[in-house]
Amino acid sequence: QVQLVESGGGLVQAGGSLRLSCAASKRTFSLYAMGWFRQAPGKEREFVAAISWRDGSITYADSVKGRFTISRDNTRNTVYLQMNSLQPEDTAVYYCAANIVRLTTNPYDYDYWGQGTQVTVSS
Repeated sequence: QVQLVESGGGLVQAGGSLRLSCAASKRTFSLYAMGWFRQAPGKEREFVAAISWRDGSITYADSVKGRFTISRDNTRNTVYLQMNSLQPEDTAVYYCAANIVRLTTNPYDYDYWGQGTQVTVSS
């Protein structure tokens, strides 16, 4: 079992920045990749970004490319999501997730999930 704990959400004005963190309870060598997803009220959960623990491969959703940066710290078992130039449409609950097999954008492929952290961007 893997516990994931997100932190760093909050309220920010449009154009501002936030950094989310996700700490995993299990050593990273037992996990393949970590992903960030978000879910706005009345919408489906959508992929934001993912990174491989093994080789650092990264993929982003088109909607966040150039604004968000995902990174990892293997020594701390922690993944980060730096979010810049935030817009009201980025408002959502952000979840981190762990995959033990592959780097993927499909939320149904992820094995473990955090509790989520709220990000609210005001206009």
